[in-house]
Amino acid sequence: MAGKPGALALQRGSGKAQQEMEIASELRELLDGDIVADDSQTLADHNGDKWFAHATPEIVVFARSTDDVCKLLRFANENKIPTTARGAGYGYVGSCVPVRRGIALSLVRMNRIKEINFNDAVAIVEPGVITADLKRAVREQKLFYPPDPASLEHCTIGGNVATNAGGPRCLKYGVTRNYVIGLEIVLANGDLLRTGGRVHKNKTGFDLIGLFVGSEGMLGIVTEITLKLLPLPPTRATLSASFDRMSEAAAMVQEIFAAGFLPSSLEIADKFTLEAARRDSAATQVPPGNAHLLVEFDGQEKSIAAEMEKIRGLITSHKPSALEIAANEAGSEKLWALRREFSNSLRATGLTKLNQDIVVPRSRLVDLITFAEKLSARSGFPIACFGHAGDGNIHVNIMADRYNREAAVRDRVQDALDELFRQVLAWGGVITGEHGIGLAKKRWWPEASGGVASELHRSLKHTLDPNNILNPGKFLE
Repeated sequence: MAGKPGALALQRGSGKAQQEMEIASELRELLDGDIVADDSQTLADHNGDKWFAHATPEIVVFARSTDDVCKLLRFANENKIPTTARGAGYGYVGSCVPVRRGIALSLVRMNRIKEINFNDAVAIVEPGVITADLKRAVREQKLFYPPDPASLEHCTIGGNVATNAGGPRCLKYGVTRNYVIGLEIVLANGDLLRTGGRVHKNKTGFDLIGLFVGSEGMLGIVTEITLKLLPLPPTRATLSASFDRMSEAAAMVQEIFAAGFLPSSLEIADKFTLEAARRDSAATQVPPGNAHLLVEFDGQEKSIAAEMEKIRGLITSHKPSALEIAANEAGSEKLWALRREFSNSLRATGLTKLNQDIVVPRSRLVDLITFAEKLSARSGFPIACFGHAGDGNIHVNIMADRYNREAAVRDRVQDALDELFRQVLAWGGVITGEHGIGLAKKRWWPEASGGVASELHRSLKHTLDPNNILNPGKFLE
């Protein structure tokens, strides 16, 4: 996966190792030497994310400030050195794999919560702040930051912005983009762009914030984020229900909406996912049944109690195999512990977990479950389905044995994914809801986007990054 080492290196070096040493030397002169690393362990630690592709960078730079990023990108742009930004490396599609090598720009040391302001209901943070740390910090001031990706204890706000991360609360509260109201961005040439601010409504020109949120580090490097916060809901209650069949749980989702409920979260899980959790010693107690539904409400105490009583009656009328209600924060967290371990439990099976965060129109939820069951039978691969039933964003996981050892297995997986994505697109769905395209879904990008949209993406990329130094080698190429 090696690519161009950069013009400066080509001019001055006589061999690959010499080229890399000279780039590192130049960067140590330009920046504090303590933030530039090229030892083998550091390079290996920054060669990928939670997906399967890896490529070793030539150098890692640990930025401490916006000024560091500006200096670095001016240098990289002038010398045409690929630069791939990364946070904690918890992505699932290879977005931060430095496929053209060059510089891996780590933002984890830019991890200050600069301000939390109750009266303005904003937080100003650096990109390396861990999502859960921010959520806890604002909660102490009776404020609420809703986005809650499953990896919230490990992922960074900058990574969330790069992928427009979501999570279970997207149903009621929306995704990361809905809370970003200001950005500081270093462009490919080192210029500093500030857009938006600390106001909750703003229509000053084009929506530049929307352009950069979800751009996977290909248009600029975010160095400061201003986030909108909400009042902290005083009460939270969660209902856990189990059913004999996944189709029953999926149909229950539509009935909940038809009855006029809007939960903050509405999650579903299938038989294979539950059985993996039962076999996983690290998982919490798993309720009986072959399908699981998790429904959460938040708000004022009296209204939540009334809603929970009504939803209990609705679900009970469909004869679930198990039903449990938690009427407080601690009890809700206990029920959610199972949901948050689903991915780890699936990995514990020893099979390679190929997570596809597809989204279908909500009316197609039952169809999707049925299709996944038939696809599993045709392909011979177990398929685990769980995720955000309320907004149609279901994680369809193809579970493959010997995936990393046998090319024939990988070919069969690709065939199964072709079937899945083709059907999802035919239903008017999309191939990713919150993980991004990266490398994992690069193959399907042209069909998923269409010719006009693809060309517009490339035009925007060329305008903002004409030398193609920012996260090159991903879906636009």
